Amino acid sequence: MDFDAVIIGAGHNALAAGVHLASNGWSVGIFERNDKAGGAVRTEEVTIPRFRHDLYAMNLSLFAGSPFLREHGAALGGHGLTFAPAEHCFASPMRDGQWFGVSKDLPTTLARIEKLSHEDARTWAAMLEMFGADAPHIFSLLGSPMTTRALLSTGWKAWRAKGANWMLETVRLILSSPREFLERNFESLEVQTTMAAWGMHLDFPPDVSGGALFPYLESMANQAFGMVIGKGGADTMIRALVARLEALGGEVYLNSDVAEVRREGGRAVGVKLAKGESVGAKRAVIAGVTPSALAARLLPGGSGDARFDSGATKFTHAPGTMMLHLAMSDLPDWTAGAELRKFAYVHLAPDLGMMGRAYSDAMAGLLPAEPVLVVGQPTAIDPSRAPEGKHILWVQVRVLPAKISGDTAGKITARDWGAAKDTYADRVLDIIEGYAPGTKSKILARYVESPGDLERRNPNLVGGDQLGGSHHLSQNFLFRPMPGWANWKTPVKDLYLIGASTWPGAGTGAGSGYMLAKMLAG
Repeated sequence: MDFDAVIIGAGHNALAAGVHLASNGWSVGIFERNDKAGGAVRTEEVTIPRFRHDLYAMNLSLFAGSPFLREHGAALGGHGLTFAPAEHCFASPMRDGQWFGVSKDLPTTLARIEKLSHEDARTWAAMLEMFGADAPHIFSLLGSPMTTRALLSTGWKAWRAKGANWMLETVRLILSSPREFLERNFESLEVQTTMAAWGMHLDFPPDVSGGALFPYLESMANQAFGMVIGKGGADTMIRALVARLEALGGEVYLNSDVAEVRREGGRAVGVKLAKGESVGAKRAVIAGVTPSALAARLLPGGSGDARFDSGATKFTHAPGTMMLHLAMSDLPDWTAGAELRKFAYVHLAPDLGMMGRAYSDAMAGLLPAEPVLVVGQPTAIDPSRAPEGKHILWVQVRVLPAKISGDTAGKITARDWGAAKDTYADRVLDIIEGYAPGTKSKILARYVESPGDLERRNPNLVGGDQLGGSHHLSQNFLFRPMPGWANWKTPVKDLYLIGASTWPGAGTGAGSGYMLAKMLAG
């Protein structure tokens, strides 16, 4: 069995690469160890039949706005890709009962800010106006290969259009911590806190340099465009990608774990499956795995480049995550206000200090007494995910240690996730109950995955890291996954690395798979 391209893993980046290559006449075979394609984009009925839970990724906004979808969206729509738009995007209740949230309707958001700070309302409106002019250049950077030629081209165009001062301010934004950026621009603690919660999605507590960009982009993009989730589940994206690939003649092989990359004369020529079969690759082998898995497992004896192998084995992963999925008789009744029931995300992260403490605890191996919670309410946007009148909650617990050395609250004595996860899930529910009394009485069933469970289901989620590795400045942009290898190439000719561990990092934007496929297809 031979293909032009053999792809290891069937995550969304791999599927996007396969679709683009097959659209350009390549024969493509994708080999996935699990029984379903999708990687960290997976929807299942894990609690009660007809309650469809997104096990990991829920927000598909990056995919909906991606260059890949602009090129292939019409075809994917023909294979059933459907989005459900969220007008009310994200909100945060505070300890004192106040709250702030961002809705797509600008007057609605501004009216909320006006109650907190007239000056902040003016700043928000001005920032949104600047975002409209700045976004094409920022997203051009985030959607470009990390090569000298591409960066010079992007920088030249931005300089011609915006000038040197704008470029300096953009560099300042990229280097700033969330706290620096937010305190520089807003006086309301509610606005600062609500925006800062986005940093915790991407491994950035308030005081880590490089973390300002994500809160800024998410806040402004949600204000400008809203948020989208998958109609019926995030797997609408995966099912459409697989169907499109198969329509183009490509193949996805499930339950087909790849044991090693085959090499001849320093070139990747195929793969060997765990069950013993060999598959040939005439033009490329593309690995959707972590750098450490590539160097230590798929390349016995290493890549042949000691610096690459050392960098791959030292690749830094982000802290772990717990996922809690709830089948509900109703949505939470948030004490801060009934309007919160309309939002796609409710962040329970009421101040910058607790975000920093939760992160520090997790990095020290401790279970945070008060973790950051991202409470997704997908049935507020898409009722089709549950039986009529019923709901689901998607609860992401950030951030947690991969290995437990203690409990900040001093109550959990277990030191392995198998014994600790249900007790810690109870702590999570108690926190939600504090913001929305009566929530626990509405739970019909629950399903919990600890950081260890996440890694067992998907080895790319090392220690429960859902980001494919830390995005701190030393491991981002030109340094992702490691210096000198930000263009998806490896020391082995015709062997490439894609996925969240590579540029442009985590999220559902299909960036690494699409950009590599464009490069290969010419």
